[in-house]
Amino acid sequence: MIAIIDYDAGNIKSVEKALMALGETAVITRDREKILNADKVILPGVGAFGDAMEKIRRYGLEEIIREVAVQKKPFLGICLGLQLLFESSEETPGVKGLGILKGKITKIPDDMGLKVPQIGWNSLKFPNKGRLYRGIQEDAYVYFVHSYYLQAEDPQIVTATTEYAAHIHASVEKENVFACQFHPEKSSEVGLQILKNFVAL
Repeated sequence: MIAIIDYDAGNIKSVEKALMALGETAVITRDREKILNADKVILPGVGAFGDAMEKIRRYGLEEIIREVAVQKKPFLGICLGLQLLFESSEETPGVKGLGILKGKITKIPDDMGLKVPQIGWNSLKFPNKGRLYRGIQEDAYVYFVHSYYLQAEDPQIVTATTEYAAHIHASVEKENVFACQFHPEKSSEVGLQILKNFVAL
């Protein structure tokens, strides 16, 4: 069973639907026991960094997420879920992220003639090809919706990058913790393969 953490963020249902399409059992929950007893855990979401962290703390989910990380249970952050795993975001200065991974979230520069937020398909490069990308070729296209991007402190955890007005760290992997800025659940066959690879861990 896969637990999808519910903290009132957008886009959670589409992750559930994608997992169901793969024949997986998924439950949207903020129940501690369900999350800790799940085989794998996903933190999806779209929205604002500060608002999301306030809700995670209000619902008592911060410590649960830390427990999952310590348990070495496969954990996947998607879009805002990736950003929350890091220390801080320019979107809401002064608000601490979960800090499970080291790095900062920075605004995409809007002086390059490109629209911000980035909404659409972009190709991936694999500086350190991670386990989520088994069977996926470099330059595969995935779907992004974001105004802020990751600059990870340790380049060794960066498994995919893309270019959009900046060099964007598009996904990371460190031990049992995985995260991607793009939306695998909206990225067609490539995205389903990424989710399939996560499920198979």
